[in-house]
Amino acid sequence: MKIALLGYGKMGQMIERMAMQRGHDIVLKITVNNLDDLTKENLSKADVAIDFSTPDAVINNIYKCFEVNLPIVVGTTGWYGELQNIKNDCLASNNTLLYGSNFSVGVNLFFHLNKFLARLMNKYPEYDVQVEEIHHTQKLDAPSGTAMTIAEGIIDQLERKNEWVNELIGSQELEVVKNDQLLIESHRIENVPGTHSVLYSSEVDDIEIKHTAHNRAGFALGAVIAAEWLQNKQGFYNIADVFNFKLID
Repeated sequence: MKIALLGYGKMGQMIERMAMQRGHDIVLKITVNNLDDLTKENLSKADVAIDFSTPDAVINNIYKCFEVNLPIVVGTTGWYGELQNIKNDCLASNNTLLYGSNFSVGVNLFFHLNKFLARLMNKYPEYDVQVEEIHHTQKLDAPSGTAMTIAEGIIDQLERKNEWVNELIGSQELEVVKNDQLLIESHRIENVPGTHSVLYSSEVDDIEIKHTAHNRAGFALGAVIAAEWLQNKQGFYNIADVFNFKLID
């Protein structure tokens, strides 16, 4: 494949290495220093775009790809308030987009395990639950997109939780978390690629599932795998469509 990288920070550079190891070519690299190169002509040279830019840039990048019918894999988070509009425009214009809050194989296994555990916990109301996420201090959004996906998976399966609320540790604290609310506790610490935990607590014990990323390689590999999977497809997809974990549904 010929790949356009929209965003060439640490993640973009890791994706480049993974893509080249798998025999793909990088034909365009967009950074904040060469935004003028994001043209129809340059995008048309690619078979697929992979976006790990910023919440401020991603919407424009998506529509630039739509203009030339270039499939795009979006790993950037912080734009999901526009998700339905983007989906509608993607389908109406016969374009192709795949998005995900996290492309790591391990994290997507964790997502599925999280939903299954939440479903089991409907029978055990004595357990309360919360989500914790830890990221590096350069992480622009809080909670992380991964933490939101985890929380939404719990809310989807656990009848006693209806919405999530976020507390960014070190900023203004939440006053009260209601019984039907799911707390996402966010931490920002130097040089942490990403840690996510789900903790069920009762008076007698705790049950915890946890995913710890050692580096960005798993995210980068998953993004390249997603781009490969997207070839010859049309429509609007989520990373869950790539992994398709259904054995315990």
